[in-house]
Amino acid sequence: MPAFGELEAAIMQQAWASGRPLRVRDLLDLLNVEQGRELAYTTVQTVAEILHRKGWLERTKDGRAFRYAPTASREEYTARLMDEALGSAADRTAALVHFAGRLDPAEAEQLRAALAEARRRQAGS
Repeated sequence: MPAFGELEAAIMQQAWASGRPLRVRDLLDLLNVEQGRELAYTTVQTVAEILHRKGWLERTKDGRAFRYAPTASREEYTARLMDEALGSAADRTAALVHFAGRLDPAEAEQLRAALAEARRRQAGS
């Protein structure tokens, strides 16, 4: 799973931040303000459709237009990227150890709690 391209990432950031399904016109207006440039409607529409085909955006009909909403959270996307990165390591455990060593104490504690919860859920299944 490759990382998003520049415009894909910008569209996904808007979709995640909005908390509601957006039309292409909404995305276009938000992106033009954020990026300080005039993107073409058809460019945003094409990239939104690509993200839909890739499974990152769902679309629902709204009159003659579609509204787009993310199918996964920003955190789920990040987790998938991390999993892919770990999968490319020759030694997954060593990569995890290096990653864990970069965490600050509060993040390390959150990770310990998340791992304990995951173990409890696995034991309960």
